[in-house]
Amino acid sequence: MSALICGSYAYDTIMVFDGRFRDQIMPDRVHMLNVAFLVPRLRREYGGTAGNIAYNLKLLGGDGIPMATVGGDFAPYERWLDEHGIDRRFVKQIDDEYTAQAYITTDRDDNQITAFHPGAMNQSHTQSVPLNEGVGVGIVAPDGRDGMIQHAAQFAEAGIPFLFDPGQGLPMFDGEELLDFVDKASWVAVNDYESGMLEERTGLDREALAARVDALIVTRGAEGSLIYEGDKVHDVEAVPPAAVNDPTGCGDAYRAGLLFGLMNELDWPTTGRIASLMGSIKIAEHGTQNHHFDIEVFRARFREAFGHDFA
Repeated sequence: MSALICGSYAYDTIMVFDGRFRDQIMPDRVHMLNVAFLVPRLRREYGGTAGNIAYNLKLLGGDGIPMATVGGDFAPYERWLDEHGIDRRFVKQIDDEYTAQAYITTDRDDNQITAFHPGAMNQSHTQSVPLNEGVGVGIVAPDGRDGMIQHAAQFAEAGIPFLFDPGQGLPMFDGEELLDFVDKASWVAVNDYESGMLEERTGLDREALAARVDALIVTRGAEGSLIYEGDKVHDVEAVPPAAVNDPTGCGDAYRAGLLFGLMNELDWPTTGRIASLMGSIKIAEHGTQNHHFDIEVFRARFREAFGHDFA
């Protein structure tokens, strides 16, 4: 079984400011802000929801097919995908656009100022969910607004179960649109903050939202996650990481674990624990696609964390 991963590819340019923003920004002058930060450290990472989820699913041995639109500057990322054996048959290049770009400046207190250019991501609606490609499950992750709406509808029309992961794209939709996503999806995954926003915009509490899908997954960072399945609530513990270096991309690693469990028809406690361990492994490394492991090493870490194996 293959998983179609509808989302974005992006370049993340991360700059580190050794001072504190609060020492450079005068509160009584924010209406006429004009500041510059010296950033002696800079790195460029490969990111985006489709890229990150596909990378993590590949580590687990899952067959993920990303579908995304990219710009004329995609060649370095393309080589990275080829080196790691990630399928790019549904990556569409639009030469007169840039690949989505995030410019992130972090200060000494881990505060961040981010500028995001969507670029070719806004053309995601020019691609359609492919049929007759062996896709057994899908995910609609943050992407262009029109593309997310279209791909959810196409999954539903094709009878392909999918996970709705609104993420940072959630503010683009009103309550009616979000309920339409929920009713089309088989599963919904959000973090605790997004859960609150979803409840506020739809007017439904968490239990009512969970009743409309096969499972609602709510991640809570270091406090683990809750999986609402029918009248059950599975409390999945977090796995203490080897280090806490970079939380960026942990949600995508977690969602790759969810897809792996769904593709292998594992129960929700096991699926949630796989996802939890994926997030723990990711947070110990800088960047979203710089962590590596052999599947047997992963199994050993799973046994160490939870006291049993997974099928």
